[in-house]
Amino acid sequence: MEIIQAILLAIIQGLTEFLPISSSAHLILLSEILEWEDQGQAFDVALHFGTLLAVLFYFKNDLFNMFARSNFKSTNSFIHSQLGIITLATIPVVLFGGLFSELIEQNLRSSMVIAIATIFFGLLLFLADSRKKNNNDTAVNLGIGFLIGLSQVFALIPGTSRSGVTITAGLFLGLSREQAAKFSFLMAIPVIIAASVFKLYQLTKVEILVFDYLDLLLGIVVSFVVAFLTIKWFLAAVQKIGMLMFAIYRVAVGIFILLL
Repeated sequence: MEIIQAILLAIIQGLTEFLPISSSAHLILLSEILEWEDQGQAFDVALHFGTLLAVLFYFKNDLFNMFARSNFKSTNSFIHSQLGIITLATIPVVLFGGLFSELIEQNLRSSMVIAIATIFFGLLLFLADSRKKNNNDTAVNLGIGFLIGLSQVFALIPGTSRSGVTITAGLFLGLSREQAAKFSFLMAIPVIIAASVFKLYQLTKVEILVFDYLDLLLGIVVSFVVAFLTIKWFLAAVQKIGMLMFAIYRVAVGIFILLL
C-alpha cells in the first residue's frame, strides 16, 4: 500500500467514524475514482484502533466518572447508570452484527445500496433535526438509551453511518444535538471494540498473515489525530451548526455514487 493511500484512508476513517456521514460511501468514492485495491482487514483493524484510542482519550474523565459511580453489586442500579445504559444499548448491534454480518457483506455491500442508504438516512437526519423546537434537554434514561441502541442496528446497512443514525434517533427522542452526539460517541467505544475483535478473529483464520507494520502504525496515528480533532470540533460546534450541512452533503454524495 502506498503511503498516500494509507494516509487518506486513515483521514476518512477518522472523520467518518464520528461525523454523521457514511464511511462506506466515501470508501466507494475513493476506490472508484482512484482505482485502489482493498486495503485488507488488518489495516481496517488498525484504523479502528486509532479511532478507539481517540474517543477513549477524549472522554477519559467521563469514563472514569462512569465507572466510579456505577454500582456493580446491584444489577438494577447498574443498568440504570450511564455505563449500564451504554452497555445495554450496545447489545442489539452486537447480536445482529454477529448473526448477520456475513449475509449483509454478501448481499448489501453494493454501490446502489450504499447510495440509497446515504441519501435516505441523510434526509431522516435533517427531519429529526428540524423537529427540535426547544433547548430543554431530555435526560438519557434506560428507555431512550435502549431505543438509540436499537437504531444502531441500521448502521449495519452500508451507507447508513453509525453516528448518523444514532444521532438521528437521539434527536427524534428529544435529546439536544450535543447530548445526542455525545451519547453516540460514547456508544462507539464498545461497538468499535466488538467490531475490532470480530475482525481480528477473522484474521486468525487466514493461514498466511503479511503485514506492513509501517502502514499499520501510520494508519493508527493518523486516524487517532483526525478522530480526536473531529470529536472535539463537532461537540463544540454541533449546537450552532445543526445537521443541515451534513444532510445536504450526504444527499450529494449519494447522488454522485448513483451517477458513477
